[in-house]
Amino acid sequence: MGDKPLLQKVRVQKDIESSDKGVRVNDGDGPVTLILLFTTFTALCGTFSYGTAAGFTSPAQTGIMAGLNLSLAEFSFFGSVLTIGGLVGAAMSGKLADILGRRGALWVSNSFCMAGWLMITFSQATWSLDIGRLFLGVAAGLASYVVPVYIVEIAPKKVRGAFSAINSLVMCGSVAVTFLVGSVISWQKLALISTVPCVLEFVGLFFIPESPRWLSRNGRVKESEVALQRLRGNNTDITKEAAEIKKYMENLQEFKEDGLFELFNPRYSRVITVGIGLLVLQQLGGLSGYTFYLSSIFKRSGFPNNLGVMVASVVQSVTSVIGIIIVDKFRRRSLLTVATVMMCLGSLITGLAFLFQSYDLLQSYTPISTLMGVLVFQTSITIGIGGIPWVMVSEMTPINIKGSAGTLCNLTSWSSNWFVAYTFNFLFQWSSSGVFFIYTIISGVGILFVTKMVPETRGRSLEEIQASITR
Repeated sequence: MGDKPLLQKVRVQKDIESSDKGVRVNDGDGPVTLILLFTTFTALCGTFSYGTAAGFTSPAQTGIMAGLNLSLAEFSFFGSVLTIGGLVGAAMSGKLADILGRRGALWVSNSFCMAGWLMITFSQATWSLDIGRLFLGVAAGLASYVVPVYIVEIAPKKVRGAFSAINSLVMCGSVAVTFLVGSVISWQKLALISTVPCVLEFVGLFFIPESPRWLSRNGRVKESEVALQRLRGNNTDITKEAAEIKKYMENLQEFKEDGLFELFNPRYSRVITVGIGLLVLQQLGGLSGYTFYLSSIFKRSGFPNNLGVMVASVVQSVTSVIGIIIVDKFRRRSLLTVATVMMCLGSLITGLAFLFQSYDLLQSYTPISTLMGVLVFQTSITIGIGGIPWVMVSEMTPINIKGSAGTLCNLTSWSSNWFVAYTFNFLFQWSSSGVFFIYTIISGVGILFVTKMVPETRGRSLEEIQASITR
């Protein structure tokens, strides 16, 4: 290739015009069509299923322990199996999505999810309960990578951020819905109802197209153009966008195929560093601690537990909608910076509340201060830290290393998730304030990382982003 930058090779002529005057020329900023909405909805059913699995144990704990005579240790293992399954799913997510395609990987995820919920629904013994939960984890590990990648690859660039941010909204909403529904019905009925998103996804997968970029990467150019035309609509001229995708894929042929050792190529160092850095920041900043042990946090502070969880769920849902609105109106890096500052501030407020409580100072303010800290932290998740890291990983990673890079990033995310979830109770018992000050310090480092290392991706095609960051 010589010294000619890859970015120059992916630029297409600006004077491409349609000979049909009634056809809209598309430069990557195509319209939002019904098939695009339906495809996104189908993919998001996988995210919804992940959320129901994450939120299932809280309302189901009493019923499962009484109905199957489980000890606290047995139920704790049941809850933790989801993360073990998630690591298994994460380990094979990238390669599976590369071999079977994005839609094919969603089929596998859907199959594990359906089997998992049915096993839990009809469980009469601990072993079937645990295997069902393990299957749900595998499905979640796959979906947590494939869904954002698929959405990023099919969405027009002007709404790519908003479509991807809906992923976070669906995740938050599904956890809240599971908590509310599970409080009024039995755990078996809750598990059975949780198969509904699986059924909807199963039906939808028969009708949605494969990712045009994955098809083009695998030499199926004609099929790629057909899929792109379906997504953009029959009245849109896809010539320019299709040409840009094809040209970029041709240039990628000059580089080695996807492989783990290829990630150590210096040209990909920034992609890997930024991707892993953002996901580690997301998890080690305390996300799993706040999510899994929110009830314990409120109980220790003296704030009414049920009221606190309900307020947090409502605020999280509202701010998730705001996040969708603003993600494509402001620069990604700016949103991440603001969100990281808020994450740092939220943990600082929560830590100070518990610190004052330990010294019998301002105890009447501890409950409300804790609620404020939690809400600030959760807002940081919904407006940036929760969804944008995965959006940027999907945007930045060239498709020839997307399988290996995706697997590495997904494994990193799930491992960090497990570490925080596992250590939170120990740290919380050690020092109710200290654990949040640890999260504050990590978030503070994250602010520097975001401002110095993270590139801007808003308003650019995937080919432009990837070519510029790997030069």
